[in-house]
Amino acid sequence: MDTAPGAPAPVVVEPEVFDTKVVVVLREGLLPWQELNVTAFLASGIAASAPGLVGEPYRDADGGTYLPMLRQPVLVMTATGEQLATARAKAAQREVPTAVYTRDLFSTGHDAANRAAVAAVAAADLDLVGLAVRGPRNAVDRITKGARLHP
Repeated sequence: MDTAPGAPAPVVVEPEVFDTKVVVVLREGLLPWQELNVTAFLASGIAASAPGLVGEPYRDADGGTYLPMLRQPVLVMTATGEQLATARAKAAQREVPTAVYTRDLFSTGHDAANRAAVAAVAAADLDLVGLAVRGPRNAVDRITKGARLHP
């Protein structure tokens, strides 16, 4: 590709290869606003789960700056309530970091209430409407087996 004399050379960015995978799994049948809300909360849990997951701030050509985001892609899938419960159990068994969102959290109003709502229910009885996992690709694939890509 030719560039005009004095013009900056085009930036060539090599794709980054990740040894981990991030997947958000949503319960089938949620309303659109619920899907978006659950996805946002679960992605924030993944972002906070380990150093280096969030990239550098963004900057536009005018010098405006924007917040950094997760460095790697996030797959969004759907599953039944039973599949979510199975995925949570598999993630716990494999010690894969997991974020959960239960149906009760739609009616709470702040972080402390959210944590209290989850703490009040045994793991096997959580009414999951979403979960997010980040871990080795093969482990995440096994954990989310049966879930489908979100339409």
